[in-house]
Amino acid sequence: MKDEGEMKDLKVRTKEFALRIIRLYVALPKTTEAQVIGKQLLRSGTSVGAHYREGIRARSNAEFISKLEGGLQELEESCYWMELLIESGLLPESKLSDLMDEAGELTAILTTCAKNAKKIKGDRV
Repeated sequence: MKDEGEMKDLKVRTKEFALRIIRLYVALPKTTEAQVIGKQLLRSGTSVGAHYREGIRARSNAEFISKLEGGLQELEESCYWMELLIESGLLPESKLSDLMDEAGELTAILTTCAKNAKKIKGDRV
């Protein structure tokens, strides 16, 4: 698992990601299409940090890995909804590029954390 300082930084980053998703949702057009996609993005984007925090409190390495992988699934889903917002013409790519970059960075970090935890698990067996 990660050390205390790294965990705090990731806690902050995932919460900031969620807050950015919330602000994006609030700013979306009020059309039915934008609101339906936006609600999906709101759910998945705010779940990433929740999964990470659940992982921090995991009772086992396997549970920690499972929670991180859940967060990774939510990040992937968030990217999908952002791609739909762009490709449907509801939002310009320029409005979402920074948020999509952050999703990519969080994906890389959580993937590394999960891989490292799996190595630890493998070493104990």
